[in-house]
Amino acid sequence: MPYSEKILNRSVDPATQKMLGRAEELDLETAWDRYEKMLPQCGFGELGLCCRICNMGPCRISPFEDTGPQKGICGATADIIVARNLIRMIAGGAAAHSDHGRDLAHTLLLTAQGKSGGYEIKDEIKLSALAREYRIETQGRSKEDIGLDLAESVYAEFGKQEGFVQFSRRAPKKRVELWKKAGIDPRGIDREIVEIMHRTHIGVDNDPVNLILQGLKTSIADGWGGSAIATEISDVLFGTPEPVRSMVNLGVLKHEHVNIIAHGHEPVLSEMIVAAAHDPKLVEQAKACGAAGINVVGMCCTGNEISMRHGIPIAGNFLQQELAVITGAVEAMIVDVQCIMPALGDLCECFHTKFISTSPKAKFPGAIHMEFNEEHAMEIAKEIVGTAVENYANRNKGKVFIPEDTTDCMVGFSAEAIVKALGGTLDPLLDAIKSGAIKGIAGVVGCNNVKIKHDEGHVELVKELIRNNVLVTTTGCNAIAVAKAGLMLPEASAQAGEGLRGVCQALGIPPVLHMGSCVDISRILTVCAAVANALGVDISDLPVAGAAPEWMSEKAVSIGSYVVSSGIFTVLGTVPQVLGSPLVTQILTKTANDVVGAAFAVETDPIKGAGLMIAHMDAKRKALGI
Repeated sequence: MPYSEKILNRSVDPATQKMLGRAEELDLETAWDRYEKMLPQCGFGELGLCCRICNMGPCRISPFEDTGPQKGICGATADIIVARNLIRMIAGGAAAHSDHGRDLAHTLLLTAQGKSGGYEIKDEIKLSALAREYRIETQGRSKEDIGLDLAESVYAEFGKQEGFVQFSRRAPKKRVELWKKAGIDPRGIDREIVEIMHRTHIGVDNDPVNLILQGLKTSIADGWGGSAIATEISDVLFGTPEPVRSMVNLGVLKHEHVNIIAHGHEPVLSEMIVAAAHDPKLVEQAKACGAAGINVVGMCCTGNEISMRHGIPIAGNFLQQELAVITGAVEAMIVDVQCIMPALGDLCECFHTKFISTSPKAKFPGAIHMEFNEEHAMEIAKEIVGTAVENYANRNKGKVFIPEDTTDCMVGFSAEAIVKALGGTLDPLLDAIKSGAIKGIAGVVGCNNVKIKHDEGHVELVKELIRNNVLVTTTGCNAIAVAKAGLMLPEASAQAGEGLRGVCQALGIPPVLHMGSCVDISRILTVCAAVANALGVDISDLPVAGAAPEWMSEKAVSIGSYVVSSGIFTVLGTVPQVLGSPLVTQILTKTANDVVGAAFAVETDPIKGAGLMIAHMDAKRKALGI
């Protein structure tokens, strides 16, 4: 059916367009409608010129020198206010990802103590490798004893007051020395986050440069600390991903099945939901209710987690969560933390869908709260799945509208899987880069944002990169977007440049490698560090670049900061709230090059953004003489 220009301008994804049309028919509100009601958005806020840190305000600085206030009530200038707002976003993002890592450490601790309700240590090889990094004895010891020592060691990273974050020493020595020289080598994860909150309190740190350096320091504690811990411990507990086939988009929902969506970020919950859905008693109960079976699918980063380990289909990315409910075919939307819209509560009431929250950290209006804990994990997961099964009888089949759109994809390229695909060594990759068959490597990540046509920024930028022989690694909502576009299949190499196409065909891999959820950007850093170490250079010397074409969250601000702090030039596709300060803008886009060897660029046109990344890679290749 033809759709209005308004709908066509909201997304490039056909399933999303169909569901937006369905929402319009049913007079249901989505994020796009709420965005349009918000226009015009506050110009001061978009420039980062608002301050609410104390109750003398809120204060706002005029971007025009000849009119309006140029200082807040306390005397803070635009530079100070913008810098404080920016690093508070970094603190929020680092706290979110690092708390995810803390929860995984807690689960490992309980598992090693024999107190968890169904978890086990699945990757003993990785367990031993991590133990060696922490100088933990492994010879002649059980996996539980090693796991207990490892859990206590990574736990200590959060509250550490002095020293350094252990996984940061995976970075090349030149990078570590640079961090030390700049004063941004992080001590403990929580300490750096707390220090941001202290420094940005009224009357503390009012030097924009000093503030931003603390922001970079905290982001490194996230990327090489909290996020890396989340990734590594997930692999120990649930298995290190290897390439597996999966499917993506809203068509993975099934008409005759109990449909359960696992949405959020932490695999501690979703792993058990997947296991519980295979319980024979629950499957029989579903059939007794008239269903053909139980269909678990993922959404957002939880989708990435369970897809790369089990091949579970992914229903969609961030801006598709409401649309999944509007299909009328979802018995339960099960959520934990991060990127979950509170609008889901009201929306689920328009259908039979149970909106089930599970984390004590995240409760939502209109949700049924079924609190999850690791000690009784399987028991609680079965109760949650049972609630969904019982709800199947309440489905109104006349309201069901599932778009048929699905795409096959290959997911699960952990760092270990990439080395395995290369024959056990990085040499084939290094040779391909040196020969020019692969121009460089790009890490393209991040969210969806209603300010950009859904998925267009992700898909067009990645297409342009692979056309120019750039091997793309991806995580998070970008991974889901490009999977829907068919770019995560070996046959997608037909869209790549001749050099990259030859490498992909020889290895049987896609030109875009799925590396996991948003915390798994630490995998990309690990690969970059390994390549830099193999070549005897710093990460900033490599022909690599990052991009976040549709970013929107505080986590993305922390991610971008630690990627740049690691020496990787990064292009942002939506404009950060810093343009109200020429000084902060200058630091982020130019001066950072002198401090950490990389900087940000902002380019809303995805083709031009890819062009900036390619030009950067060309310059780095020339400097390396390759």
